Amino acid sequence: MKTIYFAGGCFWGVEKYFSLVKGVISTKVGYANGTKDNPRYEDLKRHVDNASETVEIKYDENVISLDKLLELLLRVIDPYSINKQGEDEGEQYRTGVYYLNKEEEDIIKQYFNKYLNKDYKIEVLPLKKFFLAEEYHQDYLNKNPDGYCHINMAKLKPEERK
Repeated sequence: MKTIYFAGGCFWGVEKYFSLVKGVISTKVGYANGTKDNPRYEDLKRHVDNASETVEIKYDENVISLDKLLELLLRVIDPYSINKQGEDEGEQYRTGVYYLNKEEEDIIKQYFNKYLNKDYKIEVLPLKKFFLAEEYHQDYLNKNPDGYCHINMAKLKPEERK
């Protein structure tokens, strides 16, 4: 099992989308690479911390590759937008891929350089910090099916779904 961290705007939709993907074992929402330890949602809203809303994705690399996960991410984000995805605006909504080792960094950069213009705005950084978000944010769209989501779940093909 491997782990990667994706920021793609509001984490509710990113979490729901990747939770549906074949080969993804688990997803958790949280706050990555901020300045504060254990930030809360209100810290981001009040600009007390600059963490990004991020989803921890644990996946079976025998079922799905990091390249495929990156492909799925690019289907649902605007890689050229700064601090905005869907209707959400602000630093916490920036896009990012946070990796755990050099091998992952190489795969991510090669993939983006192959499929994106060089001026993409996705942060590609080592994960420095990740703190779980409050419980009410976990699986939010499962608990609140009518909740706001900027991601179109129909972008997942039937053969990519669990």
